[in-house]
Amino acid sequence: MKVANLFEVGLEPDEEDAPGYAVSFARVGPLVGGEQLGLSVYEIGPGQSICPYHYENAEEEWLIVLAGRPTVRTPEGERELGLWDCAFFPLGEAGAHKVTNLTDETVRVCIWSNVATVWTTVYPDSEKVLAGPPGKLFRLADAVDYFTGEA
Repeated sequence: MKVANLFEVGLEPDEEDAPGYAVSFARVGPLVGGEQLGLSVYEIGPGQSICPYHYENAEEEWLIVLAGRPTVRTPEGERELGLWDCAFFPLGEAGAHKVTNLTDETVRVCIWSNVATVWTTVYPDSEKVLAGPPGKLFRLADAVDYFTGEA
Protein backbone atom coordinates (compact mmCIF):
# COMPACT_ATOMS: atom_id res chain seq x y z
CA MET A 1 0.00 0.00 0.00
CA LYS A 2 1.33 3.43 -0.96
CA VAL A 3 0.55 6.38 1.33
CA ALA A 4 0.86 10.16 0.94
CA ASN A 5 0.17 12.59 3.76
CA LEU A 6 -1.82 15.55 2.39
CA PHE A 7 -0.12 17.94 4.83
CA GLU A 8 3.42 16.73 4.09
CA VAL A 9 3.34 16.01 0.34
CA GLY A 10 5.88 18.11 -1.58
CA LEU A 11 4.21 21.00 -3.40
CA GLU A 12 5.69 22.58 -6.53
CA PRO A 13 4.78 25.90 -8.17
CA ASP A 14 3.75 26.01 -11.82
CA GLU A 15 6.14 28.52 -13.37
CA GLU A 16 3.66 29.16 -16.21
CA ASP A 17 0.89 30.40 -13.91
CA ALA A 18 -0.41 33.89 -14.73
CA PRO A 19 -0.58 36.65 -12.08
CA GLY A 20 -3.47 35.92 -9.74
CA TYR A 21 -3.13 32.16 -10.31
CA ALA A 22 0.24 31.42 -8.68
CA VAL A 23 -0.33 28.30 -6.59
CA SER A 24 1.77 25.35 -5.53
CA PHE A 25 0.39 21.86 -6.00
CA ALA A 26 1.06 18.14 -5.93
CA ARG A 27 -0.64 15.44 -7.97
CA VAL A 28 -1.19 12.80 -5.30
CA GLY A 29 -2.90 10.16 -7.47
CA PRO A 30 0.32 9.07 -9.21
CA LEU A 31 2.20 9.03 -5.87
CA VAL A 32 -0.13 6.38 -4.45
CA GLY A 33 -0.82 4.49 -7.69
CA GLY A 34 -4.24 5.92 -8.50
CA GLU A 35 -5.48 5.40 -12.06
CA GLN A 36 -9.26 5.93 -12.09
CA LEU A 37 -9.38 8.77 -9.54
CA GLY A 38 -7.13 11.81 -9.35
CA LEU A 39 -6.39 13.87 -6.26
CA SER A 40 -4.33 17.04 -6.05
CA VAL A 41 -3.35 19.24 -3.12
CA TYR A 42 -3.14 23.00 -3.70
CA GLU A 43 -1.63 25.70 -1.55
CA ILE A 44 -3.12 29.10 -2.38
CA GLY A 45 -1.47 32.31 -1.22
CA PRO A 46 -3.43 35.49 -0.44
CA GLY A 47 -5.09 36.96 -3.53
CA GLN A 48 -4.48 33.87 -5.67
CA SER A 49 -6.86 31.41 -7.37
CA ILE A 50 -6.37 27.82 -8.52
CA CYS A 51 -7.93 28.25 -11.99
CA PRO A 52 -10.21 30.67 -13.81
CA TYR A 53 -13.96 30.09 -13.40
CA HIS A 54 -14.72 26.86 -15.28
CA TYR A 55 -16.73 23.66 -15.50
CA GLU A 56 -15.90 20.14 -16.60
CA ASN A 57 -17.91 18.00 -18.98
CA ALA A 58 -16.34 14.63 -18.15
CA GLU A 59 -15.02 14.87 -14.59
CA GLU A 60 -16.95 15.42 -11.37
CA GLU A 61 -14.83 17.32 -8.89
CA TRP A 62 -14.82 17.41 -5.08
CA LEU A 63 -13.02 19.89 -2.82
CA ILE A 64 -12.05 19.55 0.85
CA VAL A 65 -10.57 22.46 2.81
CA LEU A 66 -7.44 21.34 4.68
CA ALA A 67 -6.38 24.77 6.01
CA GLY A 68 -7.62 28.36 5.79
CA ARG A 69 -10.83 29.82 4.38
CA PRO A 70 -11.10 29.74 0.57
CA THR A 71 -13.89 31.52 -1.28
CA VAL A 72 -15.62 29.45 -3.94
CA ARG A 73 -17.52 31.09 -6.77
CA THR A 74 -20.31 28.99 -8.32
CA PRO A 75 -23.37 29.81 -10.44
CA GLU A 76 -25.12 30.53 -7.10
CA GLY A 77 -22.59 33.22 -6.09
CA GLU A 78 -19.59 33.30 -3.77
CA ARG A 79 -19.26 31.43 -0.49
CA GLU A 80 -16.42 31.26 2.01
CA LEU A 81 -15.63 27.73 3.15
CA GLY A 82 -14.05 26.66 6.44
CA LEU A 83 -11.79 23.93 7.70
CA TRP A 84 -12.91 20.45 6.59
CA ASP A 85 -15.78 21.80 4.48
CA CYS A 86 -16.46 19.61 1.45
CA ALA A 87 -17.92 20.91 -1.81
CA PHE A 88 -19.06 18.98 -4.88
CA PHE A 89 -18.96 20.30 -8.46
CA PRO A 90 -21.13 18.21 -10.82
CA LEU A 91 -20.62 17.88 -14.55
CA GLY A 92 -21.66 20.77 -16.76
CA GLU A 93 -22.62 24.38 -16.14
CA ALA A 94 -24.13 23.62 -12.72
CA GLY A 95 -20.64 22.61 -11.55
CA ALA A 96 -18.86 25.80 -12.60
CA HIS A 97 -16.44 27.01 -9.94
CA LYS A 98 -13.40 29.09 -9.05
CA VAL A 99 -11.43 28.69 -5.81
CA THR A 100 -9.79 31.88 -4.52
CA ASN A 101 -7.99 32.92 -1.36
CA LEU A 102 -9.40 36.31 -0.29
CA THR A 103 -7.78 36.13 3.16
CA ASP A 104 -4.33 37.06 4.49
CA GLU A 105 -3.49 33.44 5.39
CA THR A 106 -2.39 30.55 3.21
CA VAL A 107 -5.16 28.17 2.11
CA ARG A 108 -4.65 24.45 1.44
CA VAL A 109 -7.29 22.34 -0.30
CA CYS A 110 -7.47 18.99 -1.98
CA ILE A 111 -9.50 18.39 -5.11
CA TRP A 112 -10.29 14.94 -6.43
CA SER A 113 -12.16 13.68 -9.45
CA ASN A 114 -12.63 10.75 -11.73
CA VAL A 115 -9.99 10.58 -14.47
CA ALA A 116 -11.36 10.89 -18.00
CA THR A 117 -9.35 10.05 -21.10
CA VAL A 118 -11.38 12.41 -23.31
CA TRP A 119 -12.66 15.66 -21.78
CA THR A 120 -13.54 19.31 -22.22
CA THR A 121 -13.36 22.20 -19.79
CA VAL A 122 -15.38 25.36 -20.49
CA TYR A 123 -14.34 28.82 -19.24
CA PRO A 124 -17.57 30.90 -19.37
CA ASP A 125 -16.00 34.27 -18.43
CA SER A 126 -13.47 34.19 -21.28
CA GLU A 127 -15.66 32.11 -23.63
CA LYS A 128 -13.04 29.41 -24.20
CA VAL A 129 -13.04 25.63 -24.22
CA LEU A 130 -10.10 23.35 -23.44
CA ALA A 131 -10.31 20.03 -25.29
CA GLY A 132 -8.28 16.99 -24.39
CA PRO A 133 -6.83 15.32 -26.09
CA PRO A 134 -5.14 17.28 -27.68
CA GLY A 135 -5.06 19.67 -24.69
CA LYS A 136 -5.67 22.84 -26.70
CA LEU A 137 -7.76 25.95 -25.95
CA PHE A 138 -10.27 27.34 -28.44
CA ARG A 139 -12.53 30.39 -28.43
CA LEU A 140 -16.19 29.39 -28.48
CA ALA A 141 -16.82 32.18 -31.02
CA ASP A 142 -14.62 30.27 -33.49
CA ALA A 143 -17.20 27.50 -33.83
CA VAL A 144 -17.83 26.30 -37.39
CA ASP A 145 -20.54 24.29 -39.08
CA TYR A 146 -20.16 20.50 -38.88
CA PHE A 147 -19.42 20.20 -42.62
CA THR A 148 -17.06 23.21 -42.93
CA GLY A 149 -13.92 22.12 -44.79
CA GLU A 150 -15.31 18.68 -45.66
CA ALA A 151 -15.26 17.42 -49.25
